[in-house]
Amino acid sequence: MLAKRIIPCLDVKNGRTVKGINFIDLRDAGDPVELAKQYAELGADELVFLDISATIEGRKTMRNMVMRVAEQINIPFTVGGGISSVEDVAILLKSGADKVSVNSSAVKNPNLINELSNKFGSQCIVVAIDAKKVNNEWVVHLAGGTVPTKLNLFEWAKEVEQRGAGEILFTSMNHDGTKSGFANDALSKFSQLVNIPIIASGGAGTKQHFVETFKDGNADAALAASVFHFGEIDIIDLKKELKKNKIAVRL
Repeated sequence: MLAKRIIPCLDVKNGRTVKGINFIDLRDAGDPVELAKQYAELGADELVFLDISATIEGRKTMRNMVMRVAEQINIPFTVGGGISSVEDVAILLKSGADKVSVNSSAVKNPNLINELSNKFGSQCIVVAIDAKKVNNEWVVHLAGGTVPTKLNLFEWAKEVEQRGAGEILFTSMNHDGTKSGFANDALSKFSQLVNIPIIASGGAGTKQHFVETFKDGNADAALAASVFHFGEIDIIDLKKELKKNKIAVRL
C-alpha cells in the first residue's frame, strides 16, 4: 500500500507566507524559506509553494524564492502561481522545483496540460482545482478563487487526467481555513472517477480530520497550512495518530 502523504502548503504573497479563511482575510504566517526548512526537518513528505497573487497581478512566480527554498530542503517541492507556458515550467524545474502546479492557465488553455505533460512527464504536472459548492454543484473557480467558471469540478478533473496531469490538488473553497474538516464527500467521488492521486486541501483543523480524509475521502495526500504554520498540529504526532488508525505513512 502506498504511504499517504502529509503536505504543508506555503501560500506566499509579497515574499511572506500568508493564511486566510475561505481565500480572504489573509494574515502573516512567517518567512517561507524558514518555514520550508522547518517542515523538511519536522517530517513533512512534500511541500507546496503557491505564489497566490501571481495570476491576479499578471506576473510570474518568484524564481529567486523558489531557488532559496530548494536549497534548504530535501523533500519533493511543488511550485504554483502564474505558470502559463512550457518556458515557465522549464525555469522553475531548473530553479529547484520537483513539480509544478497549474490552475487558472490550464482552464483558459486546457491544451497546456498536454504540452507540459508531453515535454516534462506527467509525474511533475499537478493540476490545482479550486472549487466552491454553489446550489449543490461544485463549480471551478480561478485566480485565487475570485472568478467563477461554468466548469463542473468532476468533469474538469476527468479531463485533466485525460490530458496528462499526474496529480490533482483539490481545494474546497467552502472548507478553506474553517478547520471544520475536508470535503470528504467530494474527495470520495474523485476516487471513483479518476486514477491519478488526489491531494485534499481546505478544512484541516484536527488530527482526526486527516484520519477521516484518508479513510472516508480516500485522499492520497492531505495538504494544510495554518494548523502547521501556527503550531496547532505537530507533523510527527499527526503521523503517529494516522499509524494508530492503520493508515500507512512514512515516519
